[in-house]
Amino acid sequence: MANLEDLPLRSDLQGRKPYGAPQLSVPVALNVNENTHRIPEDVAVDIIGRLAAAVLDINRYPDREFTALRQALADYLDADLEVENIWAANGSNEVLQHIFQAFGGPGRKALGFNPTYSMYGLIAQGTGTDYVDYPRLDRYELTPEHIRNAILAERPNIVMLCSPNNPTGTPLSLSCVEATYDAVSEATGGIVVVDEAYAEFGGVTEVSAVSLLPGRERLLISRTMSKAFAFAGARVGYLAADPAVVDALRLVRLPYHLSAFTQAAAEGALAHSARMLATVDDIRYQRDRIVIELKAMGLDPFRSDANFVLFGGLEDSNAVFEALLAKGVLIRNVGIPGTLRVSAGTEAETTAFLEALREVLAK
Repeated sequence: MANLEDLPLRSDLQGRKPYGAPQLSVPVALNVNENTHRIPEDVAVDIIGRLAAAVLDINRYPDREFTALRQALADYLDADLEVENIWAANGSNEVLQHIFQAFGGPGRKALGFNPTYSMYGLIAQGTGTDYVDYPRLDRYELTPEHIRNAILAERPNIVMLCSPNNPTGTPLSLSCVEATYDAVSEATGGIVVVDEAYAEFGGVTEVSAVSLLPGRERLLISRTMSKAFAFAGARVGYLAADPAVVDALRLVRLPYHLSAFTQAAAEGALAHSARMLATVDDIRYQRDRIVIELKAMGLDPFRSDANFVLFGGLEDSNAVFEALLAKGVLIRNVGIPGTLRVSAGTEAETTAFLEALREVLAK
């Protein structure tokens, strides 16, 4: 059996590690920002019926253009969008990969604001795109001026904005998105990608970069059904953009990349979007509860509009992580010194985390 080092791997991939988060069987798993509520049983029954119907034609390729799903996604976003404005793939990571394949590549540069979602750098690496991590401001905030300075200094072809940001939860104002688009237009004529994977958990969900699409043909808004829709296992991500962008992504997608089962399941979930999103308010409540109780413990939670909280004030975050895991509570060490990140779970899961953390800190 060969080792990885024995293979003729591309030189830029040598010594690299793939993306990964612990997948452990524990009583309370709050480490990967899942919606830990199960979907409603009646919705599940409808989805199962749609999957069963899809099986009858499984000998045929699925709709390559997944038109019905794109229409359902356009209707869900409710922003005067047409089918032609929508793209979808197997999770938002594949959407982002399509973007980097179409607009990145050797000799091109992408810019992100560190710390942010680690997959941006990994997807850039996989597509031969140079990736620059530009530091955020105090408490991981961004301002239009800071973004503009970064773009004029680095002159990227792709700018990645995570809104709210992962792993910090930091909200992003629409003025920051507008400033990004204007600066990129001035610097390189490149594209701006706003990753709104956690948008439904924001305090004001109407504040979406989707509202900025008219007149901005190089603005791309990435979304997912993994989080608020509690659909992580289905792997459905999508994009809203100018129709020309969708045409560009067709150039790099694999044929029939969305299976008939994926399309059927996603259409079923979107047909019940109000029921699927019924847990969002409770998740927001648990997130805010975590913030309040962490402060009461003398810790330092950061501002979050997502379904998770990054908190600091830990002398030894690794030790706290391991002590919580020993109590059956799995959260995330994202590599920022003195911090850990926890997803907002059900009331019972959140309570279990808070009680375990109090016990750990008391020792």
